[in-house]
Amino acid sequence: MCGLLGLLTPDGSARTHESRVLGAMGCQRHRGPDEVGTWVDDDLAFGFNRLSIIDIAHSHQPLRWGPPEQPDRYALTFNGEIYNYVELRAELREEFGAEFRTEGDGEPIVVAFHHWGPAAVRRLRGMFAFAIWDTVERTLFVARDPFGIKPLYMATGPGGTAFASEKKSITELVDLLVVDTSLDTRALQHYVTLQYVPEDETLTRGVRRLESGCHATLSPGAAPVIERYFEPTFPVVPVADGDAERRYEEIAVALEDSVAKHMRADVTVGSFLSGGIDSTAIAALARRHNENLLTFTTGFEREGYSEIDVAAESAAAIGVEHIVKVVSPEEFAAAIPEIIWYLDEPVADPALVPLYFVAREARKHVKVVLSGEGADELFGGYTIYKEPLSLAPFEKIPGGLRRALGRASTRIPEGTRGKSLLHRGSMSLEDRYYGNARSFSEDQVRSVLTDYRPEWSHQDVTGPIYERSRGWDPVARMQHLDLFTWLRGDILVKADRVTMANSLELRVPFLDREVYEVASRLPHTEKVAHGTTKYALRKALERIVPAHVLHRKKLGFPVPTRHWLAGPELHDWAREQVLASGTDEFVDKAAVLRMLDEHRSGVSDHSRRIWTMLCFMIWHGIFVEGRITPDIEQRDYPVRL
Repeated sequence: MCGLLGLLTPDGSARTHESRVLGAMGCQRHRGPDEVGTWVDDDLAFGFNRLSIIDIAHSHQPLRWGPPEQPDRYALTFNGEIYNYVELRAELREEFGAEFRTEGDGEPIVVAFHHWGPAAVRRLRGMFAFAIWDTVERTLFVARDPFGIKPLYMATGPGGTAFASEKKSITELVDLLVVDTSLDTRALQHYVTLQYVPEDETLTRGVRRLESGCHATLSPGAAPVIERYFEPTFPVVPVADGDAERRYEEIAVALEDSVAKHMRADVTVGSFLSGGIDSTAIAALARRHNENLLTFTTGFEREGYSEIDVAAESAAAIGVEHIVKVVSPEEFAAAIPEIIWYLDEPVADPALVPLYFVAREARKHVKVVLSGEGADELFGGYTIYKEPLSLAPFEKIPGGLRRALGRASTRIPEGTRGKSLLHRGSMSLEDRYYGNARSFSEDQVRSVLTDYRPEWSHQDVTGPIYERSRGWDPVARMQHLDLFTWLRGDILVKADRVTMANSLELRVPFLDREVYEVASRLPHTEKVAHGTTKYALRKALERIVPAHVLHRKKLGFPVPTRHWLAGPELHDWAREQVLASGTDEFVDKAAVLRMLDEHRSGVSDHSRRIWTMLCFMIWHGIFVEGRITPDIEQRDYPVRL
């Protein structure tokens, strides 16, 4: 788990830029405060910050490896963990007689690449973003894990290509690259619509992201050649009579094996624990490998906005020690600029803030935590996945009549029972569903953005994804869409950035290749069924998760921003942020202030929309205006915990 940076030059000048690369690593020191290193040859400069997790005394990076006749042929920088590295090492030794110089999980990546080429990526079970430089072929191979757990930014210009774990390091080198650093207004409109910046976009025109499940090959002076190596599919296999229990057992076995491999580390591993089944299942399985497991949760003092009590019940039921962090409104507001600095791109999810604080607390006790992200997308956990069932009768209505019903719904007064159902039933899945994060209507987006373009709709993002899932059942199509949008745009961004901000490694056992294979075969009747979601997963966890958690209604992660933005806790702070912002070129600040007034008076709940605009304004204040300078601590942590 680390931070990487690379600069591939077109003219053999890399050696002259080593000090620049080393300097640019400073702004991602938090990702790896244990060691810092560089490696250069004529064409390429690597920089690396290491957070030592496995084979602490060795496995230094950038890592060199080669076959006996070319012992230093390759150089590797690697961010992440390969959980099947033990099995890979054994396979490579047996099949090729491969020799290893370390006991770490990075070296098997290079050895596998040497013998299997780009196909080696499909053999890796883990989370990763890595770069391998072949000193013989003079080519660079970079890859990112299937679900996008680990980030990788890229920028290409006349001065070469840079790639990094965080965008801040690339922006330190833009003068060398000669790339466009202006604000991408199309990406901004997507952000306002979705509440996150979708891949491969960033808010900086000249910087993109390598998408999840992709790898790229680069040569000096040439543009990257990008290929997708992983496309999540849902090859549904119906559950035959008498076959259901075997399917549930298959899920339980896959998840238990995943947790066992995610516990591999030479440092202490803990677990986040909320009040839901996902994190409780992970913690319960982790305790089988560490009876002294520490778990961590967070919450607020406001009643109804804390899972502390239910998490404590879960901790007691599975027999683990539990540590709690309560976040005050003052802490919440004060931390926002710092958190947005760590994010690189704004993500309008208030849950980022308590997650940041619980990660900071956890880092005092452990160096790695497990968490339950990904279960909802793989097993059908979102309540919205029930919608295709409730709207099924509309599918039988001819298209012309459905459109007429949609037009009729617009004339029904707001608040009338059935208006929303009629409106959504008149729409196709592609039109009505674009992920979990929607809060702005098109009219509201138009009202707050000065350069609103109707052609820059959510379908820019969702259309190509839906095209790849034609013919699937609607629940599977929604899951597939969320894997490419909400999961990697919001959930995994916040999971990576705010934990790494605290030099804490977060692992997500649900987002494992083997768990995905089992989940992908489930029919929708094993996801949304019997009045609940994640039905098959719940059945599989009956022997693992306490009963009082297993059947609890899904809560999400409640954050009291709705109340705080209307009250003394955050209202005045929010107004000050809007008035001070230099975003007039992009945002109608008067429209945002009207939303804030309407929210305070109770006319409408604009909390999510206000929060979306505040996050952008603070981001702009930090990275564009330079008006806001967060206080970023250079913390020192023990290498071992």
